[in-house]
Order: sequence, then C-alpha cells, then structure tokens
Amino acid sequence: MDHSPAYRLRRFLNWFPLGLTYATMYMGRYNFNIVKNDIGAWYHLDKLQMGIIASAGFWTYGLAVALNGPIADRIGGRKAILVGALGAAILNLLIGLMFLNGYVTKIMVSMSLLWSLNMYFQSFGALSVVKVNSTWFHVQERGVFGGIFGIMISSGYFLATTIGAWLLASFHSWTVIWFVPATAMTLMFVVDWFLVRNRPSHAGHPDFDTGDGSSAHLAEDTPLPLRDLIRKVFHNPIIVALIFAEFCTGFVRQGVMLYFTEYLQEVYHLSKKEHLFWWTGIAFMTGGILGGLLCGWMSDKLFQSRRPPVAFIFYLVQVVMLGLLGMTLGQGSTGGQVWAVILLGLTAMFIFGVHGMLSGTASMDFGGRKAAASVAGALDGIQYIGSGLTGFGLGWIFKTYGWDGVATQGHQPIHAWVWVGSIIPFSLMGAFIMTRIWNAKANAAAH
Repeated sequence: MDHSPAYRLRRFLNWFPLGLTYATMYMGRYNFNIVKNDIGAWYHLDKLQMGIIASAGFWTYGLAVALNGPIADRIGGRKAILVGALGAAILNLLIGLMFLNGYVTKIMVSMSLLWSLNMYFQSFGALSVVKVNSTWFHVQERGVFGGIFGIMISSGYFLATTIGAWLLASFHSWTVIWFVPATAMTLMFVVDWFLVRNRPSHAGHPDFDTGDGSSAHLAEDTPLPLRDLIRKVFHNPIIVALIFAEFCTGFVRQGVMLYFTEYLQEVYHLSKKEHLFWWTGIAFMTGGILGGLLCGWMSDKLFQSRRPPVAFIFYLVQVVMLGLLGMTLGQGSTGGQVWAVILLGLTAMFIFGVHGMLSGTASMDFGGRKAAASVAGALDGIQYIGSGLTGFGLGWIFKTYGWDGVATQGHQPIHAWVWVGSIIPFSLMGAFIMTRIWNAKANAAAH
C-alpha cells in the first residue's frame, strides 16, 4: 500500500505507544511467573496451590477477553486500552501494598481474587491492539506489521523477566516487582490519552478500504448487532478452527512460561539473582521478535497472506524445541545453563510467532474492521482457557511426579520429560488443525 509520509508518521505515533502500553501490561502480568516460587516459599505453598492461583487468573482472562471483545468493538480500541492499562496498574499496586503491609491472611483467596481482577483488566490489551490496528493497516500489510508489532509485545517479556529478576536481586523485598509495572502502566495511560486514536479520520487522515471486506461503508462506526456479531464469529468454520488451535497454543505457551523459572532453578540450579538468568528475558524477547518477523514475512511473501501453512511449520518446530528442553544437557554446569537459556529463547520464537499470527493477524483478517476485537477475544479467550489447565494441571503433575517422573535426587540427573511430554501433544494437535484450513486467507467475498 502507498501511504503518504505524514500518514505513516501519524500511524507510528498511534501503534508505537499502543505497543509500549501492551508491553508494560505484560510486565504487570508475567511478574507473577517470576515471583510465584518466592511467594510459595514465603507462605509455604506448593506448586499445585500456586498453580491454582495462576489458573484463576488465566480463566478469568479467558472469559473476560471473550466477553470484552464485543465491548471493545463498541467502545473502540482507544477506550479499551485506557481502561485496561489503568485497571491493571491499580491492581498491581494493590497486590504490592497487600504483601508490603502484611495484610495477607488467607493468601490463596486474597491473591486469587486480586490476580483475577488484574487479569480481567489485562484482557483489554490484546483487544485494543487488534481493534485499533484493523483500521490503520491494509490486509496486505498486516502480516509483516504483525511481526513488527511482535517486537513491541516481546519487549514485555524482557521487562517482566530480565528487569523483574534484576529488581528481585537489587531490592530487599520482592514486593517491588508489583510497584514498577503499576508505575509504567500509569505513565502509558497518560501517553495513550494524548496520542492513540481509533481510526485515521480521528487523527486528520482519510479512512481507506483495508481489504478485509468490512470497509464498504467507511463512514459508518455503527457496531454490528450482537446476534450478527456472534454469527460472524462462530458460524465461520475458519474462525472455529483457529479457536481450537489457540486452545492448543495456550497450553503450550503458558506451559513453558509459567514454569520456566522453576525449570532453571530446580533442573539447572540457576538462581534468579545470577546474571545468566537475566538473559532469559533477552532470549524470550529476541525469540519473540525473530518468530514474529519470520512468521509475518513467510505468511505475506511465501504464502500470499495465508496464515495456516506458517503456523503448521511453527507448531512442528515447537515439538523439536520442547524435546530438546526435556533433555539434561550438563545439569548445573555453566555450559548446560547457557544451553537451557538459549533453548528457551528458541522455543519462545516458535510459540510466540504462531500466537501472534493467529490471535493478532488472523483475527483482523477474518473478523474484519467491525468484528476484529470480537474474533481476537474469542481466540485469546480460548487460548487462556487452555492456559488455565497448565496452572493446577501441571502444578499437580509436578507435585506428584516431579520433573522426570522419577524424582531423582542428589547428583543424579533430572530430566524434564514429564514437563515437555505434557506439552508436546498440544503442539501436534495445533499442527493438525492447520492442515484442515491450509488454504484459508482473508477474502472480501466471504465478508
């Protein structure tokens, strides 16, 4: 698409702060993954109990993002990101104050409630991103842009993991890991208030046909009736297939992200206070960036904007990376620790790439301008339903069987086959689903 330099600049000033906001929201979401074993040790909670708290948050997010999708389609992406950022900032602040002042009496109940409320507001993040950008980018630009925007999102993993671990190592109390994201999200709320706009015409530029079949009446902001919206989402076999695929993605993604800290500490004896651990966040960010860019480039340039073939390839490579993660490669040695961090980054590359492709780009393609947030909500929602199984499900498995099903101790090597063996089937199922919609692509006639 040929856009004027002025339009491209204004579009940058729209999506860049939007992406930064989403990154800070990630920091206020994945900080739990970094600190949950500290909470567990402090309050004598095992992996199953901490996993229940995680599941409460995941399932709240899953239900909220599905319900809030139509809301975001009605109120617009700008209002959605403002509500999400401010709400998540307040909840992170409240959680930090709760731990700082020792108000915790029933940690399971209080933390589950506050964390679930945080995840409710977090659900507006992805919806707003998809909703706003569906009006600013043509369908032929979305694949590559999805990769570029993935850079912004991937920086959230860096903020949560590397900066989070640095905060834990630099400050006496781990409660700081709640206050910093709260401050960052509040700052981005202010920036978004002044810069983010729902569509080009709201920023002084003409709207245009985005090529997804939803732009027949560009001047209309009237949202689809709820019945038509539901029919558009759930009567489309391609969207339904994507929903099932994202369920698999959710289990794979959070199966890795929720337990990688314990994996490094218990299998490779790598403490969060060591500099090498901080590189995990950089590995996640780099993997997410490369995965998003590669996924978008392959989709637009090699497969004519078809998303399923690229997702199929990425799902299969996930299996290879997870298999390598399950092996013991020099347990406790520096070489083994470095290799583990590298493998986590490579695994993230193929997990985050397919996640961004399906929940971000494909939701714009098949949802169109008026239903983009609703489709994103359905995809992201079912993804977090799958994620919820990793909380109490994998938590119970680890509590019962350990990492390798043998629970070896002492100097005996500890494999992680129980962990990866529980995740790999979902990558295989995702790959199979992609074969059923292999030739699907955005088609104006289908809208």
